[in-house]
Amino acid sequence: MKKIQYPKTESWSNLSKRPLIDFTSISDTVQKVFQAIKNNGDGSVKTYTNLFDGVEIDQLQVTEDEIQNAIANVPEDLKQAIQQAAANIETFHKTQIEQPQKTETTKGVVCWRESRPIDRVGIYIPGGSAPLFSTVLMLGIPAKIAGCPEIVLCSPPDKNGNIHPAILYTAQLIGITKLYKVGGIQAIAAMTFGTESLPKVDKIFGPGNQYVTAAKQQAQNYGVAIDMPAGPSEVLIIADQSAIPAFVAADLLSQAEHGTDSQVMLLSNDENTLDEVLKEITIQLEALPRKQLAEQALLSSKVILLKTLEECIAFSNQYAPEHLILAIENYNEVIPKITNAGSVFLGNYSCESAGDYASGTNHTLPTNGYARNYSGVSLDSFLKKITFQELSSEGIKNIGPAIELMAEAEQLQAHKNAVTLRLKSLNNG
Repeated sequence: MKKIQYPKTESWSNLSKRPLIDFTSISDTVQKVFQAIKNNGDGSVKTYTNLFDGVEIDQLQVTEDEIQNAIANVPEDLKQAIQQAAANIETFHKTQIEQPQKTETTKGVVCWRESRPIDRVGIYIPGGSAPLFSTVLMLGIPAKIAGCPEIVLCSPPDKNGNIHPAILYTAQLIGITKLYKVGGIQAIAAMTFGTESLPKVDKIFGPGNQYVTAAKQQAQNYGVAIDMPAGPSEVLIIADQSAIPAFVAADLLSQAEHGTDSQVMLLSNDENTLDEVLKEITIQLEALPRKQLAEQALLSSKVILLKTLEECIAFSNQYAPEHLILAIENYNEVIPKITNAGSVFLGNYSCESAGDYASGTNHTLPTNGYARNYSGVSLDSFLKKITFQELSSEGIKNIGPAIELMAEAEQLQAHKNAVTLRLKSLNNG
């Protein structure tokens, strides 16, 4: 990790830059796959699954027998851990349910808002070296609470044509039944257009590599919504003298091991703390199975010494991290000052891994600085908000004249007439 001491404020913007992802180099491939699947459906999905994943799939949808075999192959202690995490995630997301609140804005004018679930949602779950069954919980549970009538899950098959057993177990645990052995660009394209086997969806959720990210961006061109712009995982930690260096190092490495394009940042107002954390990183790195990935990520990561904790908070707000850890003594005092972050972890024992798995908050979060203008996935992500208004005769009398004046000023005569006719009718009895 590169160590930087007391950088000037005007350099913060440059220091906040993430490793660049060049989507132009893969856009042609994405467009080609999309066009093929739009035209040929399942046939092209199978062709690209063979090409990209190296496996031939006869039936794209996971069978009940495959699900039951997967359940049998998941260790009981892991099942219990998944169940505990599921319960916490469900508890937290149920608190986000809103009840309609009717408001009389003017006498006789009543307005309110109600939620409706998105009809069909698609969930993409990465497989590969890190089968993210935890993401099934993070996306499937709020979708179920929201009441989405149809949930489609896609995940890439392994070399034997199977989805990781823990992914299938988790899906059936929370009641997702439409499961497909499709990954990468072809999965996103299939959910965008629909095929003989896969339903077309209205919104696509879930993380993925640069190909999946580019494919999700392409899906928006065909009227399919996505959860948020995505990028590599990241964490920023602010540590003071009360921080435990071993804990901080472990949290930095937990993000660095996601992939070579991940980025981790450490800020402090105490140089000794930074040095102790760097020593711990060297020690812990040697024991990691994904050491090479973490080492590459650390090359584009930074350790920054600033003068005060206030400067650390200000830098963090500019960086807008996906994950922010406050390994500082008086963290409650700075909470109101945090304006840009996906999810925040408070104190020495609130490790980022807790949010990734089992505390209850959602781990699908904005990256690459999008925390400035996007929120993480929540119950609302699976809902549409519809407003209602009801005007009585008294209500149209009370606000009608204002509407007439405003419509006329905007030279929209038909708008004015819609009110004028009603007022005349009431005046004439």
